[in-house]
Amino acid sequence: MTASLPEDKAALRKAAAAARQVAHDAAHTTAPLRLAAHKLPAMTTPGFNAVSAFFPYRSEMDTRPLLGRLAGEGWKTCLPVVIAAGQPLVFRRWLPGEPTFKGVMNIDCPAEDAEVLEPDMLIVPLLAFDRQGYRLGYGGGFYDRTLAKLRAKKKIIAIGAAYAAQEVSSVPHGPHDQPLDYIITENELMKCG
Repeated sequence: MTASLPEDKAALRKAAAAARQVAHDAAHTTAPLRLAAHKLPAMTTPGFNAVSAFFPYRSEMDTRPLLGRLAGEGWKTCLPVVIAAGQPLVFRRWLPGEPTFKGVMNIDCPAEDAEVLEPDMLIVPLLAFDRQGYRLGYGGGFYDRTLAKLRAKKKIIAIGAAYAAQEVSSVPHGPHDQPLDYIITENELMKCG
């Protein structure tokens, strides 16, 4: 690549956001249900009992059906909360159907007094992904910091959730970009690497 890493990412963000919007417009009612039907790798991992997903923002894949299914199977479910720029995310307990409140960047969050959890499995949003497990986010680094912090403490599984149309051949990445273990789309669950 001839441009710098930030310029490469910025160029891909614009194209990826447009591609995700097209996929969302075409399948936002059916794709989340198809995604939710996949069996996840952590479902039989001993000691794993907390999972985070995300409340859909803009044209992100809606992970609420998946989170609802996991809650019904006995998982503790939670959503991420942005505390401040440059900080890892915090995860607060939440069940699909419970009220949410607008947090930083107008993202839906659980109540401030909801129990704080440390997830074992994280379902992560993205703009684009590749099969090596690299994701392109919005550029704030929240998930990279969060995954690095959690991986330093314990074994976790990070799964990017996306429309299949968000796949690219290669996501530009640097040393601080945390790879995902799996990607889940409406069509498949793929192991990265």
